[in-house]
Amino acid sequence: MDVSVVIVNFNSTDVLRECISSVQATVPSTLRSEIIVVDNGSQADPSRQIQREFPDVTLIRNEANVGFSRANNQGVARSTGRHVLFLNPDTVVRAGTVETMLTHLERLDNAGAATCYVELSTGRLDDASHRGFPTPWNALCHFTGISRLFPRSRTFSRYALGWADLATTHEVDAVAGCFMFVRRDAGEQVGWWDEDYFFYGEDIDFCYRLKNAGWKIYFVPDASILHYKGSSSGIRRESRGVTSADHATKRRATLARFDAMKTFYRKHYLERYPRPLTWLVFRAIDFKQWVALRSL
Repeated sequence: MDVSVVIVNFNSTDVLRECISSVQATVPSTLRSEIIVVDNGSQADPSRQIQREFPDVTLIRNEANVGFSRANNQGVARSTGRHVLFLNPDTVVRAGTVETMLTHLERLDNAGAATCYVELSTGRLDDASHRGFPTPWNALCHFTGISRLFPRSRTFSRYALGWADLATTHEVDAVAGCFMFVRRDAGEQVGWWDEDYFFYGEDIDFCYRLKNAGWKIYFVPDASILHYKGSSSGIRRESRGVTSADHATKRRATLARFDAMKTFYRKHYLERYPRPLTWLVFRAIDFKQWVALRSL
């Protein structure tokens, strides 16, 4: 198998159907591919509908939401491809994208993972698909708005790698799990997804471990997808027209988002920075969480 496409779904059946259709319509017959959908305990069980409309899709049904990382690992365990494409259900794959990404992943120097140009419904690039690692300095510049004052600066805009040419293929620190093409050898070396993350942060952690293992991660603008973004969590402006998330789901997603920030810091930065700085970082995260919860 050339490519295994793993899609984790949670309460996003309508957009999931569009996503699967786009993959099937755009992957050429010359590529041996498979689609594996892991449903994370959606309120309305999509099993019959998916199996009826897409009989070739492998469907794994969890009775409860076990988290994005664990569900992805379930999908990987059933996959056989030399490469694995992790894809969110709220995406639409465009013509030529899969074969272009596969070609680049096999030709680029020591490429462990890559992403394409992930376009939001607003037409902008999804900045989560083109990122630097969230060190305390990078996060400070990003969340205080300093990076917006110096968008091309290698000192102040490292969170979004603002100086990079988005029209050319180049190396990045991290890409988003909504569209992550991974070489199987690389994924197996680092143990795939860290299940300490429930929702959010797991893609940055995955990329961090890939880089530490000597693999490179690339941004490839020659291919693209559309990303509605946030259909499962319901906390993004871009997905208000497609999400079915209730208030409880939004709250859980918000808490998971900020918990992931702390988890990543504990795993990778706790020993690198002094305790007073760690205390300040965690209080800043707590404050941002408080603000986010009040805005739900």
